[in-house]
Amino acid sequence: MLKKKKTEKKKEVYALGQHISMSADKARRVIDQIRGRSYEETLMILELMPYRACYPIFKLVYSAAANASYNMASNEANLVISKAEVNKGTTIKKFKPRARGRSYPIKKPTCHITIVMKDISLDDKYVEIDSLKKTRWKKKHTAAYRDMYSSGGIWDKK
Repeated sequence: MLKKKKTEKKKEVYALGQHISMSADKARRVIDQIRGRSYEETLMILELMPYRACYPIFKLVYSAAANASYNMASNEANLVISKAEVNKGTTIKKFKPRARGRSYPIKKPTCHITIVMKDISLDDKYVEIDSLKKTRWKKKHTAAYRDMYSSGGIWDKK
């Protein structure tokens, strides 16, 4: 007896950047800031951060969102970065000629960056965030103006 398979939509897409010429530690510093955030919030963070690692990561996040809209037909407002990781790549080694016939090694590290995005509209456990926000009431500050010379403190005594 044959059973019909249920077709389930893929919930995750990814973008992979390999052999990016920067240290894995420097890229990891930026990746830690965007992990778990929404797509639109991530783009704003990456545009405003002053690190050189932001541009290749920005391109990868943009590419992962394009993959999600093309492959899953999902809206960009529903995308969340579910997993982001940085791995060490190969080290490019060169020799620079120096004085008196010596050579000096130059080592340029590379890294591999993986960005995985999830569509939260396809996931059942996520709830609408806007409806859960509590309204915050503003306190009226009624602090009286205090003059330090007429307050009757130490300086008033003669």
